[in-house]
Amino acid sequence: MAAPSSSPNVKEGPQVFINFRGAELRKTFISHLESALKRIGINAYIDSNEPAGENLHKLFERIEESNVALAILSSRYTESNWCLKELVKIMECVEQDNLWVIPIFYKLDPGTVKGLDGDFGIQLWDLWRKTGRNRDDRILKWDAALQGVTSKFGLVWETSRFTGIN
Repeated sequence: MAAPSSSPNVKEGPQVFINFRGAELRKTFISHLESALKRIGINAYIDSNEPAGENLHKLFERIEESNVALAILSSRYTESNWCLKELVKIMECVEQDNLWVIPIFYKLDPGTVKGLDGDFGIQLWDLWRKTGRNRDDRILKWDAALQGVTSKFGLVWETSRFTGIN
């Protein structure tokens, strides 16, 4: 049997881009998810696959090369400027019909994301305020991306299983 990457109808480069808050999930949920996807022949990509010293904008190229993006939204997701930049790029690709996105709400209520409620919303505003006088329209882009991703069919990871949401 030929390796999945040698199949003529499998795209070179990442097929699934995984967007997540590393400090919270890298060594737990994400490591298991990435291993499981690779075990069944799906080329999964996470940021640590990039060589040390590589320009971070290389991640945008990986998003563009992907067929599907998994946006793993967790309680600390909005602490990360980079997670939000990736999500904005993901949603731009989705709007151009170049990518599918599947939100996964990791121990987080989808309504919390949609309403920017609680710590999730406070962290978003705090991140934006950290730029001081140089605030720009990032908050609008972040909010649009978060609203866009919550409008997609997604999954909720409760404790040890997925449930679907619409």
